[in-house]
Order: sequence, then structure tokens, then C-alpha cells
Amino acid sequence: MATQLIRKGKKFRPLAKRPQLKRAPATRIWRHGAHNAFTDLCLFQGHYYCVFREAAAHVSPDGALRILKSIDGKRWQSVALIQSSIADLRDGKLVVTPDDRLQLLGAGALHDRSQYSYQSYVWFSADGEQWSEAIDVGEPNVWLWRLTWQQGFAWAIGYKCGGGPRLVRLYRSEDGVNFSVWVQTLNNQGYPNESALLFLPDERAVCLLRRDPDVALLGIAKPPYFDWTWQPLNCRVGGPQCLLLPDGRILAAVRLYDRRVRTSLAWLDVDSTTLTEVLQLPSAGDTSYAGMVWHQSRLAVSYYSSHQGRTAIYFCRPRQLPPA
Repeated sequence: MATQLIRKGKKFRPLAKRPQLKRAPATRIWRHGAHNAFTDLCLFQGHYYCVFREAAAHVSPDGALRILKSIDGKRWQSVALIQSSIADLRDGKLVVTPDDRLQLLGAGALHDRSQYSYQSYVWFSADGEQWSEAIDVGEPNVWLWRLTWQQGFAWAIGYKCGGGPRLVRLYRSEDGVNFSVWVQTLNNQGYPNESALLFLPDERAVCLLRRDPDVALLGIAKPPYFDWTWQPLNCRVGGPQCLLLPDGRILAAVRLYDRRVRTSLAWLDVDSTTLTEVLQLPSAGDTSYAGMVWHQSRLAVSYYSSHQGRTAIYFCRPRQLPPA
């Protein structure tokens, strides 16, 4: 289970300035909570479902996961609020299971930290509105960040938190509940944490991995996904998410830190190991954590931002994606 890091010298390629960079229009769909943040987006049974954390502050003990539903991306209704008496629930992620259920992944920052500090959970729903009880998954103090179903298996990358060595691990599950460690130390260069994982048509796995305060890493592996090659990207990112489009291009939604903090869409070039920013979402300050789906030949994006004051949830459907 080897992990190789390829360095490209001491200087990294900066993001090129794009003075004509367009800004996509976006609609604010929720700001009822004091702090609304950390979104994800999924298409399930013909409807958009958007999940996010609603709480008193960016870090507070009362975090709950609210789920909104929409048929057209214009009119939204709240259909669920998932709460916990023992934890601050954070970073909900939605995915459709192979047996056509909606699965929610989230992490809990526990109130009682006498044994450990964090625990990941999953919930299931047949209709997006009625949800199961929380089910503990993974290992304590390893934050499972996102689920990706591929050929009947659920894959997840988790990062170590709550003390100890800083690293990420790769997990695999046959049922989306019982996860076994697939790669014990997927990467431990710097402070690796949030990730986006997707599988290409040739079955290669691609991982966009956040590191702080360093530039992001791009990881690539062939089946059975034991041996990974890592290369540094040309920029630092936060809240990474990636989407493989029907034409084979990879679109990333990330928080960018150069010049001005913002949430943007960028093309990810696996061969050149670069991100090219192409579309800025209306955003600033406390912002990021986008969800993306491709529906009816068009992109849909959810994210959060504080550019209009209090943090709120936004939805965007760009009419056209600029070329790289």
C-alpha cells in the first residue's frame, strides 16, 4: 500500500489572472438560521435535495442538518431537520444508494469528549423526508468526509481529527454502513483533510485533497486502489467538490484564497495537475462547501456565503460553462 508524493520544485504555478472572469447569477434559498453553512446537493427521484448545517455560529454546539427540496431550483421547502442531543452535527453530504435510497453522511462534534471527540454517522430515507436514526460509521476521531458509490461499493476518505497524527485514510463498504479500512495511510503530507473523490470511465480514482496551509494535492490510483500517486496542484483550496461531466471534463467547486477569498468553479486538468478558475460564484468572507449535480444538460450548484451579511445558502444554475 504505497503512497508516492511527486514534488514539482519549490515554486508552484499560481492561478493565472483572468480579468474577464464572469460571475454566475445565484439565488439565495435559505437564511433563517443564525448561521447557515456547509452545503451539499443531490438529485433524487426528480427533485433537488440540498442539505446544510444550521446553527448559532460557525462553531457552536447546536448544529443540525436541514434538508430542502425543490422540483425546479426556484421554489424550495424544508422537509427535514436532523438534530442530535449528544453532538454538533456538521458537513452533511447526500448520495443516492444503488437500491435507490437517499443516504446522508455527517459528522458529530461530541459534547462529551471524555472518550473521543468526533464520530461519523449515516442516515437513510426512501423519500427524502422521513429519515432513519443515526448509525455510527467508521472509526472515532476519523471524519468521513464524503461517500462515493462505485460498482456496488461505497468509498469514503476520512481524515484524522481530535489529536494524533494528521493523515487521511481510504475506506470501503458493501452496504454503506460497515466500513473497513482500505488504505491505512492514504496521505500524511502536511495537514490533509477535506476531499473530493471520483472515478473515471477507465476506473482510475481521482482525489482532490485539501491541505492547510499548503496547496492542494491531486491523487490518482488504478484498481484495486491500494497504490496512489500524489502531485501538488497550483493553488490552495477549501471545501473541494468535483463532478465528472458527460463530455469527460472534470469540474471542481472550491474556495480560493488568492487575491480575495471566494467560491468558484474551476476546471481540473488531471494530466497537467492544474485548476483553472472559470466562473466566480457571488461570494466572500465565510463561504465555500458547494454541492454539484448535472441535470437536464445543465449544472446546478449549492453553496453558502456571507457576502450579503449573515451567512446564507445559495443555488446557482449557470446557463453555460466557460471553456478552460
